[in-house]
Amino acid sequence: MNICLNDKIFETLSEVVDSEKVEAYVIGGWVRDSVLKLEHSDKDIDIVVVGSGIDIARKAARKFGTGIKVSVFKNFGTAMFRYGEYEIEFVGARKESYTRGSRKPVVENGSLEDDQNRRDFTINALALSLSSVNFGEMLDPFNGLSDIENKIIRTPLDPDKTFSDDPLRMMRAIRFANQLNFTIEPDTFSSIKRNAERIKIVSPERMVTELNKIILCTHPSRGFNLLDRSGLLKIILPALDNLKGVETIEGKAHKDNFHHSIKVLDNISIKTDNLWLRWAALLHDIAKPVTKKYIPDTGWSFHGHEYIGSKMIPDIFRELRLPLNEKMKYVQKLVDLHLRPIVLSQEIVTDSAIRRLLFEAGDDIDDLMLLCEADITSKNEAKKTKHLENFRKVRNKLKEIEEKDALRNFQPPVDGSEIIKVFGIKPGREVGIIKNTIREAIIEGIIPNEHDAAIKLMLEKGREIGLTPVDKNLS
Repeated sequence: MNICLNDKIFETLSEVVDSEKVEAYVIGGWVRDSVLKLEHSDKDIDIVVVGSGIDIARKAARKFGTGIKVSVFKNFGTAMFRYGEYEIEFVGARKESYTRGSRKPVVENGSLEDDQNRRDFTINALALSLSSVNFGEMLDPFNGLSDIENKIIRTPLDPDKTFSDDPLRMMRAIRFANQLNFTIEPDTFSSIKRNAERIKIVSPERMVTELNKIILCTHPSRGFNLLDRSGLLKIILPALDNLKGVETIEGKAHKDNFHHSIKVLDNISIKTDNLWLRWAALLHDIAKPVTKKYIPDTGWSFHGHEYIGSKMIPDIFRELRLPLNEKMKYVQKLVDLHLRPIVLSQEIVTDSAIRRLLFEAGDDIDDLMLLCEADITSKNEAKKTKHLENFRKVRNKLKEIEEKDALRNFQPPVDGSEIIKVFGIKPGREVGIIKNTIREAIIEGIIPNEHDAAIKLMLEKGREIGLTPVDKNLS
């Protein structure tokens, strides 16, 4: 299995290990991905040392050259440094023990076997020797190679102990199954279901890291279905769990909005790796449970779910420790606007409606259109084709209006400070009235998006509400 260590960096590490007369092994993701013949996109290499990982890290850094900074984490017995495109982390082999209510283990020095025992899954316990006497030899105590061949996720030891020790491993099992298109071994999955409540002791920051990795998978719906079946979803993201189910009254049923939402997420994932657009896809219908209403002779209504949903986003982001900055506002905006292009596609598309959409969506208009197209999950191919054709017409109209009126990220040709200066007034209600009048006139196509036209309308509106220009020549 030397193919996993065919980079010269491992030869240098082997020289350090030999000179220090210690055992050291490449372990974890690098080995797993090498066996799977996957590209090492993150270039992270984990080295376990039977002895002091920190000491070997410092000596390896010196071997690679001067000026390499070693970051040391004494509390964890680890050290790391960057070399070129690589990030190499060293840890002393250790064994861990946990108390039931604690997230933090009691750590002791141990052997390679102890270190492999504490690994989360058999496919991550594979180790390759760096010693020259058996360089590249694979140590596979839990048949991880067989599990890779059979595409199985299982824990090295009793899964109840593995998941109780670190409950985040339950989410990691689902994430790896989703990323690698593996199956979680039945006893391991049963243990996740038994231990699901333990996830509550894990910090939101650690959970959302795994959640983001699931969302960034090629087919993230598979991960969310596993989260649902395991019982983790209702604990981690209850608002999404609330979308599940179908209600029927008088023979009329609405769709299962959970399965619809994760299908939209899959659809958007084919088009983009934008994490926040994927979050918008996942949460676009999040308010349907609270807006659901049955109307006799009409059917089910979710009136206002886009607006209510946008108002729910900050609380969801806050609970998950997602960023409360422009990324959150971007998701809010897309959730709020996600029905607008759909409505336009079902009507005669007016220039004013397109201008208003461009004004509100700004630079996010293309992402909004992607979301709306992904929102078409009908199994009726004729219906699907018709919707997509209508969206094509909306896109063409958007392009036409944008080229003509330059309304993307609209900035009014007359701003508040100019209004204040012209009329010699203080900031207040009158300024807002005039700005809104100009904006609406441009959106409705009454005046062009130009300074002279806006100034003329400003003066007319000013006279209407009793304002007089300071410069009498403008009267």
